[in-house]
Amino acid sequence: MRNRIFAVIAIAILAGGGLAYGTYNLMQQSGSTTTVAAATQPVVVAAADLNLGAALKKEDLTTLNFPEGTAPEGSFSKPEELLERGLIVPVVKNEPILAAKLAPKEAGSGLPPVIPEGMRAVSVRVNEVVGVAGYVLPGTRVDVVVTASPSSDSAQMTSKVILSNMQVLTAGTRLEQDQKDGAPMQVTVVTLLVTPEQSERLALASTEGKIQLALRNPLDQSAPVTPGIRAAGLLGNAVATPTARPTSSAPRKARSQQEAGPMPVVVAQPTVEIIRGDKRSTEIIK
Repeated sequence: MRNRIFAVIAIAILAGGGLAYGTYNLMQQSGSTTTVAAATQPVVVAAADLNLGAALKKEDLTTLNFPEGTAPEGSFSKPEELLERGLIVPVVKNEPILAAKLAPKEAGSGLPPVIPEGMRAVSVRVNEVVGVAGYVLPGTRVDVVVTASPSSDSAQMTSKVILSNMQVLTAGTRLEQDQKDGAPMQVTVVTLLVTPEQSERLALASTEGKIQLALRNPLDQSAPVTPGIRAAGLLGNAVATPTARPTSSAPRKARSQQEAGPMPVVVAQPTVEIIRGDKRSTEIIK
């Protein structure tokens, strides 16, 4: 009896193992484990970081495969469609190039296509201090502070914010000719986006006074009106104006009499004149 049970178990194990092995071979031969590739579409992206106003060249562009139907709206599939188009916003590496980021085909490249209608781009020379130690970059926002005097009197020198929340279009260096020896020198220039009225104020400030750029948080949209400050207010209370002194002797004498009080009344006393030879004298009679 026991031998029969062992025989049945052995036959079952062999049969199960053979069935599993045969099924595995059948699946391998039929190739049922196939991989299905998802459909994709090419999208033109930036091959490197590109600055505002750059004219797109072949080496600036590449393509990446996006799952079909997920390409951003306004994207392009061929780099040839974008050659020599100008960027109106900076882009970073592998960022899709969209139609909204490009200037019109007839506008060309560079800074002019970036300027919105009704606005102007004005460049001002700055140094490392005025340029906030290199932190003034394209896309940042600044206030313009001018220090100037409305007259030739240095006591009237005033510092005041004249432009607030100005957008920086470009910031960099350019070569200019030195006025003394004619040698080329590097000059740091910041270009601001302003209205025509603001361009007049900026031009006058840069020629009649000294300007300073104040970097601000781009999320801060406030534009507080400041009264400005002079040197007297910077150092504390203003020095009182000295009282004008009399310019003639008569007013000075009258003022001295007023300060001394009323003059005492002098009563005349009787006198007698005595003549002794050629000498004459006057004595008071007591």
